[in-house]
Amino acid sequence: MARRSRAREVVLQILYEDDLNPDRSIAVSDVFLRRRLGDDVELVDFARDLLRGVRGRRKELDVLLQQKADHWTLDRMAVTDRNVLRLGAYEILHTQTPQRVAINEAVELAKRFGARQSPQFVNGILDRFLQKKRDS
Repeated sequence: MARRSRAREVVLQILYEDDLNPDRSIAVSDVFLRRRLGDDVELVDFARDLLRGVRGRRKELDVLLQQKADHWTLDRMAVTDRNVLRLGAYEILHTQTPQRVAINEAVELAKRFGARQSPQFVNGILDRFLQKKRDS
């Protein structure tokens, strides 16, 4: 598994925990992140940046996801899918990650951690963010 893919996987696990335990300490998350990613400072920083970004823009991301997810509310989405979408949308909209790479990484996370239909669901919604950026 590629290094950054591994970082995204760890970030997804923390976002999943955040979703289910909103009062959990950020320090606990950071210990988990460092433990899972080891001594690779660059990779830990990449993961921290993603985590900080998704956490800081969660309300904005949720509004945008709700707009893009026809006939779905965030509450109806599986927790894993919802957080894969948050991470993917954040990367598309707020990082230097190429848009297609961000979508492919999100689809891979959905394959690994989601249900059978999760990859198609994630791909379909995140693809709508590309349309938004093209129209802007």
